[in-house]
Amino acid sequence: MIQTIRKAWGIPELRKKIVFTALILLIFRIGNAIPTPYVNVKALGDTINAMSTTILGLYNVMSGGAFANATLFALGVQPYINSSIIIQLLTMAIPALERLARDGGEEGKKKIQSITRYATIAIAILQGWGYYMLMKNYGILSETAPGFWAALVIIVSFIAGSAFVMWMGEQITEFGIGNGISMILFAGILSRVPSMVSQIVAGLRAGTLAWWMAALIVVGVLALIVLITWVNGAERRIPVQYAKRQVGRKMYGGQSSTLPMKVNMSGVLPIIFAQSIAMLPATIGAFFKAPAEGTFWHGLLQAIDSKSVLYMIVYFLMIIGFSYFYSTIQFNPVEISNNLKKNGGFIPGFRPGKPTTDFIRKVLNKVTLFGAIYLGIVAILPLVIGKVVNSASLSIGGTSVIIVVGVALETVQALESQMLMRQYKGFLE
Repeated sequence: MIQTIRKAWGIPELRKKIVFTALILLIFRIGNAIPTPYVNVKALGDTINAMSTTILGLYNVMSGGAFANATLFALGVQPYINSSIIIQLLTMAIPALERLARDGGEEGKKKIQSITRYATIAIAILQGWGYYMLMKNYGILSETAPGFWAALVIIVSFIAGSAFVMWMGEQITEFGIGNGISMILFAGILSRVPSMVSQIVAGLRAGTLAWWMAALIVVGVLALIVLITWVNGAERRIPVQYAKRQVGRKMYGGQSSTLPMKVNMSGVLPIIFAQSIAMLPATIGAFFKAPAEGTFWHGLLQAIDSKSVLYMIVYFLMIIGFSYFYSTIQFNPVEISNNLKKNGGFIPGFRPGKPTTDFIRKVLNKVTLFGAIYLGIVAILPLVIGKVVNSASLSIGGTSVIIVVGVALETVQALESQMLMRQYKGFLE
């Protein structure tokens, strides 16, 4: 990775893109340090830290800690991610959107992007209002907050910050390196690493964290990085043979190819969805008064807590379920089989049509099962380590690690592909 960045830096065109990306990320970090007016930041930070095992804790990690400080970019990329997922699902459910995405070409993609932007603003309005009501109900607003004006300033600041983050992500995608939204998410999560290291060092000095616990955390993180790196490029390649056909005086086809099928084709989305739903009971419980010890409700809250065994089991099963759901959305065996048949391709040993579809679906189910188990291990391992060392801060560590490693690998691949394209251009010129 370091070698790739060094080579890219030596190319003027790529150097400009790297500098542009770095400047955008710097602006993002500056915006994460500017607090919104009329908010008691210390009280808000204490409240969010107390809810670190809920959805609010997940939002705080995704925003790079800005959510707990109520900064201008507190909502981060969450509204855009949510709107993208919603529009993607609606594209599969609404025929008009499906036709627009399939047959609309470049113009259709632009229309869907425009719809996604409007949906992002709508979701930002809902989340900004909900965030304000949370601060109002918990008494987190400053005593000098002037009622309606304070609400308007806070909500509009969150909406404007979310829209600006979305715009910065699009600028990185167009003029920088890699996917802009992923890069911003990457920068936000990575910015929390120094504070996590300082917490471990402080725990070691205070004696609240044993040395073997710190070693277990480090070994677990390194093992996750190795596993994610190994599985990220893993794929099942189905051999495809194309029949020879004559068009005019030329003979086409006859070559062999492969149909790649990634082991983890759904990325981190199953973990995010499963985590959001699995954390929902604990999130709802956090908004009510804590029940007395020994009561039924106290036992129920302990059973659904993110450190309980029941939560881990439900979380793992939901990840597997969402992995199969997303694989069926992204990889349609019937469509793949029809495309092979139209282009004169076939899988050796299987007739075109239903036999080919059944074979692709069978392979897809096996590959998805392996990918789902992998995602489950990545998500559960930090929970298990956190339970052993009694640290709730690791409850969403798996999500963070898989996002950071995945974005880093994608960025390196983008740099390598652009360097390779530049070599081809130089050869042709």
